[in-house]
Amino acid sequence: MEKNKKENPYSLMFGKEPQQMISRIAQKEEVIDSFLAEIPSQMVYMITGVRGSGKTVFMTDIQNRLKKEKDWIVVQLNPQRDLLSGLLSKLCDDSTLMKMLKSAKINLSFFGVGLTVNSSNSPITDVEVALSRVIEQVKKQGKRILVAIDEVSNNENVRIFAAAYQILIQQDLPVYLIMTGLYDNIYNLQNEKTLTFLYRAPKIHLLSLNTGSMSASYRRSLGVSEEDARTMAQLTKGYAFAFQVLGYYTYLSDGNFLSSIGQVRLYLEEYVYEKIWSELSAKDREILYLLANHPSGKVMELREMLNLKPNEFGPYRDRLIRKGLIDGSVRGQISFALPFFSEYVLDKMNQM
Repeated sequence: MEKNKKENPYSLMFGKEPQQMISRIAQKEEVIDSFLAEIPSQMVYMITGVRGSGKTVFMTDIQNRLKKEKDWIVVQLNPQRDLLSGLLSKLCDDSTLMKMLKSAKINLSFFGVGLTVNSSNSPITDVEVALSRVIEQVKKQGKRILVAIDEVSNNENVRIFAAAYQILIQQDLPVYLIMTGLYDNIYNLQNEKTLTFLYRAPKIHLLSLNTGSMSASYRRSLGVSEEDARTMAQLTKGYAFAFQVLGYYTYLSDGNFLSSIGQVRLYLEEYVYEKIWSELSAKDREILYLLANHPSGKVMELREMLNLKPNEFGPYRDRLIRKGLIDGSVRGQISFALPFFSEYVLDKMNQM
């Protein structure tokens, strides 16, 4: 009998928290402990990693945790829209805060946020001033605000918001910020001359998941043998999205993971690797193609074939590591960090 897909414990959807998830406990607790501290050590965190590494799920996990705290207001914003107006609007949706704003006779009628104040006070017309006044009321309540922004890029909306956020922090207002983004987008944003505080903000780079935890999940949810579960976990190379995709198709194959590998490869290529490939420079592609043809990955040999000096090859190597495409944990060697990406690179370059 065909399985009901709704029963599948694994998910192919980006960003949605799946039933089977390997939690990054240490990194998550680092953020939460810092934010909950009476005197926080950090108020901003940047979460980065390759596409499909679990950035959105990680951020959502932190949001859900802080929503359980009675003294927190959690707001998620769309980086493609006016972030300052969006934050003001969402804060004014809070019923308790609305009552305080009315009592304080803060006139926000100019922004059309639905707050009518019987006051002779002129309406505030500057959004940054309005936010400062609103967040001052939040502080008086003994509350804190978490602003979460997913998949940021170096666009005007984000730059304006980040500059305004820096002022709110200087005013000692309780606004905490967590942003996710690809390495290049985070790097470009942090290197804006006017946003140096972001450069100093701690970055959490989401690396490979624990293969032991992945193996245990496969055994528990799919009923496969310990050997098969371990092999499956190793096949994923710890890549979060591959963990879900392999589990999903193995479930549909009644636990026969070998028969699902073709579907797994196709899904990863179409929904992740094509986009990754389109964003690489010609030199990055050349290095990856050379690595695919020489899987020993000895850096000295690769440099010689590329006719590059150590100081010339190093920046390419470091950038590909930060992008999450190669692993440089073994001294003097590099290897592919994503499952089946070597085969994808070979196929792609041989078609050119």
